[in-house]
Amino acid sequence: VDIYFLFSGLIGRSWAMVFAAGGFKVKLYDIAQQQLTSALENICKQMKELEESGFLKGSLNVEQQLALISICTDLKAAVEGATFIQECTPENLELKKKVFGQLDLIVGDNVILSSSTSCLLPSKLFTGLKHVKQCIVSHPVNPPYFVPLVEIVPHPETDPSTTERTYALMKKIGQSPVKLNRETEGFVLNRLQYAVISEAWRLVGEGVISPTDLDLVMSDGLGMRYAFIGPLETMHLNAEGFTNYCERYREGMRLVLNTFGPVPEFSGEIEQKISQAMSEKIPVVPKVLDARRKWRDECLAGLAKLKKKMKSD
Repeated sequence: VDIYFLFSGLIGRSWAMVFAAGGFKVKLYDIAQQQLTSALENICKQMKELEESGFLKGSLNVEQQLALISICTDLKAAVEGATFIQECTPENLELKKKVFGQLDLIVGDNVILSSSTSCLLPSKLFTGLKHVKQCIVSHPVNPPYFVPLVEIVPHPETDPSTTERTYALMKKIGQSPVKLNRETEGFVLNRLQYAVISEAWRLVGEGVISPTDLDLVMSDGLGMRYAFIGPLETMHLNAEGFTNYCERYREGMRLVLNTFGPVPEFSGEIEQKISQAMSEKIPVVPKVLDARRKWRDECLAGLAKLKKKMKSD
């Protein structure tokens, strides 16, 4: 069986669970033994909760999945026999470069070196490495256990076979990989997300709508559609095909888009206004935030299950 190996923070733990659910052997590596021990305890607890609520992924039971996950504080030993390495250190360019620099010295020519980064470009991360052909970004969406998208972003020198193998692996563990043909700031998910956030900011800032109602427009409006189909298919279905949509709405879209304001600073009075509304709804207290996140994850788990069922129907 192929071996996969990761770092033990929040994203590392999630990846470990996703890979184990796919039946793969996982080695979690970290410098601190304590980190690893608590990561394993945390994974164990989460998996048992998932099994109880009927949301455990994969065909193996909890014990079988946990048996696939081991821990290691020696980088050389961790890399031994690995065919795929998923780096999950904090979002810090110097730190990540240091990790890939270390890996570059000890890996063979057929292991894939993959980063979980959400915003650092492959050209910043991997340029100059001996094994650059084997390097790629595989950016998951939080929480990856329930949100299957993975953005696969190559370095200009990444070998096409590295992209293909990563894509196939992500499919195999039940994620939904997408391939970017080249790198771009923010990749694709965050470019779309930031476009939505900036217009949301402007609408609230201009007093058009309250922050809580703005969120409802997404959760009970656009988001309902977007949970199953994307913006381009939405256009296709909302008229007699895509071309017909463009003919009908081209002028109107341009008219509206030309009224969009400049990129916000994301600070000041509007920040306070939105922050106040959000804090009234969900007070900024660890216990309350955690409970709301747990609720969000349960909703996502239920939605993921529903989507799976509807696809197989």
